[in-house]
Amino acid sequence: MMPVITETPFDKRHCCWFCGEPNSGEFTFPDGERSAFNCPHVLLSVPSCDECNKIAKSAAVHSIWQVNHFVKSSLMVRYNKHLAIGINWTEEELATSEFEHGNFAGFARSAWFVYEVARGRVNYQSWPLVIDGVEYYDSEPTLTFTFDDVVYPSLDYAIKHYAKTFFIDRHYFSAVLYKLSKGDITPRYFAQTVRFCRLLVNASATERQVAFKQLS
Repeated sequence: MMPVITETPFDKRHCCWFCGEPNSGEFTFPDGERSAFNCPHVLLSVPSCDECNKIAKSAAVHSIWQVNHFVKSSLMVRYNKHLAIGINWTEEELATSEFEHGNFAGFARSAWFVYEVARGRVNYQSWPLVIDGVEYYDSEPTLTFTFDDVVYPSLDYAIKHYAKTFFIDRHYFSAVLYKLSKGDITPRYFAQTVRFCRLLVNASATERQVAFKQLS
């Protein structure tokens, strides 16, 4: 059975459907019995770059949208250090860092570009899937979380990313976030949680527990 090639917008004809980078071929889904189980759409192909294609082929999921989520999650992990540049620095700070010599000179010149490329790939919004003029929709959309100009595959990925970047205990971060927000999690409460937890990076477990109890 031949896959159906989805319609690609003219301005996206050279782009990877997953990340927006130049495409180098097609990714076909479903591509096996396990992937085909309960798949809600026909056998189809989307343009993809080599890296996303390799990641996508390892996704044990049941729809092209779940593949997309898997790819974005994998890119988030793979480029964790690149994305951390945008957390630790601003473009202006790097430009005025005065790292003219030594090992940091190259970092100062390329760091923001590297960050922007990584951010662009994980933030990329795939165009709608259209076959014979009919648009196909995901019946189970994934809830992303956007913070500081980065679109995370989920809130949990945002928590993991910040906890790892600032050496914060992930479970403590989550507990603080849910206590501050009372379950209504917004970027504002996420930012408050980051600031609070960073103050306690070198604190003992007892000190963190006392600080947690004092939260209101």
